[in-house]
Amino acid sequence: MPAPHPLPKNPPKHTLLEDIQGLTIGLITTAIGLSFIAQLGFLTGQTAGLALVISYMTHMSFSWVFWLINIPFYILAYVRMGKEFTIKSALSVTALSILMAYIPPLMTFQTLNPFFGTIAFGVLTGFGLLGVFRHKSSLGGLGVLALIAQDHFGIRAGLVQIAFDAILFAVAFFLFDAHVVIYSLFGALILNGVIAFNHRRDIYIAN
Repeated sequence: MPAPHPLPKNPPKHTLLEDIQGLTIGLITTAIGLSFIAQLGFLTGQTAGLALVISYMTHMSFSWVFWLINIPFYILAYVRMGKEFTIKSALSVTALSILMAYIPPLMTFQTLNPFFGTIAFGVLTGFGLLGVFRHKSSLGGLGVLALIAQDHFGIRAGLVQIAFDAILFAVAFFLFDAHVVIYSLFGALILNGVIAFNHRRDIYIAN
């Protein structure tokens, strides 16, 4: 059996065109996944989850809430992750906010099984976020903190997000019906599982 190829010391970098197409596909996939739970009235974790909670309780647009609450995290991203990561993250957050203003109205369902919708959300959003991460970007907020923990402390990004989500869902139990929180927690576990098992920089070597 042949020996595995060693990882190169200087991994290849994505071109600008590769970044554009990778981020575009990742963000569209993420927006479609989020549209499933928005249709169901469910929640998710991380900054998007916080934005959904605020949106449901205040009837403000998710797009505006999500964009606004990410602003403070750009400072942290710039200090710890660098200029390129911060600019890409700000552009990604803005792009997702715009997509979430237009895609959900295009995805209305007469019947949407909550179990299926939750699974579709977790899988689609998980793979969308992988695409965003692999092109040196994030969707801001807690995703920035998770990536910092992974890069500087060796803790998997998905595991860090699960810890944040546990706190958010514990609070959600006091604000929403139990079945909403349970389904939402199920979707968040799928999403974070996809990231935890697949976001491996020792295997995926491009930057």
